[in-house]
Amino acid sequence: MANKYTSLLTKPINLENPITVQVLGICSSLAVTVQMKPALVMGVSVMIVTAFSNAIISSLRNTIPNRIRIIVQLVVVAALVIIVDQILKAYVYDVSKQLSVFVGLIITNCILMGRLEAFAMSNKPWPSFIDGIGNGLGYTLILAIISFTRELLGSGTIWGYKVIPPVFYQLGYENNGLMILPPMALIIIGIIIWIQRSRNKQLIEN
Repeated sequence: MANKYTSLLTKPINLENPITVQVLGICSSLAVTVQMKPALVMGVSVMIVTAFSNAIISSLRNTIPNRIRIIVQLVVVAALVIIVDQILKAYVYDVSKQLSVFVGLIITNCILMGRLEAFAMSNKPWPSFIDGIGNGLGYTLILAIISFTRELLGSGTIWGYKVIPPVFYQLGYENNGLMILPPMALIIIGIIIWIQRSRNKQLIEN
């Protein structure tokens, strides 16, 4: 049983990563990864919503008529997103403003709907909760890698703090403005996918 839960947590980080393997949630990974802080807040928000929506839908799965299951799923996800959005506005308002509409768009995130349909509707609440945490971690990890790279090379900062010594700029170093443009996020994702597949033959075979 412990191995099953470990697998639910670890597979989405690598072999079943929602962004690099399943190619889900790409839009937000392009839009919110200019800086690490909003990217990680977004990742944690998605993880919380995915985990709790999985658990709730799993608990209700035997009572939900099949013809309205998508509507019920959307209502549960929307309620959780509203709660998360209000918490962000109360405690990290500056980040909430940076994320803008993207928190609300968690409602339409393919990762959430995919896990609700593929896992929560056919499994018990606790495994579904763990599955949501795992997929949220996989999503957050990719956002962290992308935002770290873009913020460091594009702005010379990490978490908003300057990390490149001024002497580098005096010697002619310049921040790469291209890194803060959305296409660079897509290129970084492509590089991550290339590295991941080159190191995991299972992904190539599948």
